[in-house]
Amino acid sequence: MRLSGRIIGLLKEYMHDLVEQAKQEETSHALFGFATQPYRPDQAISDLLAILDDRIESEGVQVGLPVEFLHQMWTLCNSASAHISDTVWLQKNIEGGNGSKAEVRNQTYHALITFLESRPEDDRAEDNTLN
Repeated sequence: MRLSGRIIGLLKEYMHDLVEQAKQEETSHALFGFATQPYRPDQAISDLLAILDDRIESEGVQVGLPVEFLHQMWTLCNSASAHISDTVWLQKNIEGGNGSKAEVRNQTYHALITFLESRPEDDRAEDNTLN
């Protein structure tokens, strides 16, 4: 599946929204004294797919997201899941992160974008419906 720069830009925007949402949640929880819960890369991917489903339904046509984009992203995320989990785990251990929801989302989405952009051109050209 070939992703255009416009679609990558939309993905980055949605990812940024999710990271900001997580930061706000963490701030709220800290104010009320709630402990943070463990959060994993697969949860971050699920959250991204959920927001994609919502955005495709509400604004997909206006921003040019095809209906099949959610399924295609699900397939790509499924293919990348082991790589993403390993990358996030490695970053957390190298950088000494705290594993917060915002941090895990940020690292997960960065790893996903890197994975999408580093795929061989042959893989990207398989589906030209997303130009």
